Amino acid sequence: MEAIRTGTLATPGATLHHEVRGSGPILLLICGGVYDAAGFSALATTLADRYTVVTYDRRGNSRSPLDGPPEPQSVEVHADDAARLLTAVGVTPEEPALVFGNSSGAVIGLELAARRPELVRTLVAHEPPLFELLPERDRWRALFQDVEEAFHKEGPGAAHQIFAAGLDGGGEHQEQQDADGGEAPEGQPDPEIMAMMGRMEQNAAFFIGYEAPSFSRHSPDLAAVRAAGVRVVPALGEATAEDEPYARATRLVAERLGTRIAPFPGDHGGFGTDPAAFGAALRKALATG
Repeated sequence: MEAIRTGTLATPGATLHHEVRGSGPILLLICGGVYDAAGFSALATTLADRYTVVTYDRRGNSRSPLDGPPEPQSVEVHADDAARLLTAVGVTPEEPALVFGNSSGAVIGLELAARRPELVRTLVAHEPPLFELLPERDRWRALFQDVEEAFHKEGPGAAHQIFAAGLDGGGEHQEQQDADGGEAPEGQPDPEIMAMMGRMEQNAAFFIGYEAPSFSRHSPDLAAVRAAGVRVVPALGEATAEDEPYARATRLVAERLGTRIAPFPGDHGGFGTDPAAFGAALRKALATG
């Protein structure tokens, strides 16, 4: 088993748990939704022979506590966290990083590229749920307003039900089941997987109440990303339905940046269901300039 170096990074308002594997160019993996660093453990292992792979628990999730009580989250603040983490692990404008983001992690990655382009050489943005880019954005705004109100009035369970119904059975609400390849195998439970699942259960309430509503209203500055010259590879799962909102958003990102979509195995959580194949696709996307 490869050596994993763990550490913490104090940022304004939170302390970030992060993990580092391997050697080579720095590759930051930004998770989405209820995931934490452990959700990327299998993928990171497949990449550690070529890259210094950095994973972390985003603020408010798992082992990255906020300094105060929970509050609505900002994509901009999360992007600043990623920039601080990159700097802390040695990234400089002379040697910028490779970045992969899944789902809302891809949204954060795009904001990072817009705000701190000198730190990013290539960003692979896998299925960012950018609802503000979609023609039916008003419907999404109404949905997430209902989600937010239900959370504060009835709790996270009611909010998740509204969210799931609004996404018509697909999307980020499936992340809790899809993480790290799905359910734990039968037999004696793996302690690490059980610990991760327990953390994600706690993260789910934070996600639905304080992250999903505010993140859903975010619109990336794609013009700034394009002007900065950051190489962005929009990535889309081959098993993801074409009419899913994050699939349509991915196509719009590619159109506005004037770039091509890279096909990836699996669907929205493909990095967990087949990390070896997903890792091979990611290597190809990062290497193709």
